[in-house]
Amino acid sequence: MKMVVPDCPMRTSSIADQLKAHSVAIISLVVALSGLAYNSWRDAVVEENRSIRIAAFEVLKNLGELQLIADYAHYQKDRKMGNPITGWGRALLIRDLSRVIPEPVPETADRLLQTWRENWEQLEDDEAASVRVNAHIAKTREAVLLALQRLK
Repeated sequence: MKMVVPDCPMRTSSIADQLKAHSVAIISLVVALSGLAYNSWRDAVVEENRSIRIAAFEVLKNLGELQLIADYAHYQKDRKMGNPITGWGRALLIRDLSRVIPEPVPETADRLLQTWRENWEQLEDDEAASVRVNAHIAKTREAVLLALQRLK
């Protein structure tokens, strides 16, 4: 048995007619997609900035603590508050956290760690060692503050 389908006239419309008929839907779709893309991009930027800020504040905090350790070791000769071994933990943490922050912070943190490595044993008695460590702490602090100022 054959099925008979009645002839139905197909209405053909041009692309221009279809665009005109669906213009509101097309515009809504474009607006929705561009809004979604912008929000996704902005969320990524905000999250990156948040990570940088958190790392930068932790680095600044640890730079202050490393400064105290160096000063107590050199000026007070206080083995408890100025224990250079404790400074190793701070210097390494500063170096590790600096990886989240844009240049030049990682580079300055590497130099600070190198300076600490070369001078920690002489901190108590050598003025030049103290000056070198303090200078690199200050340079790293300046680099972190500059990175914070550059955030969008």
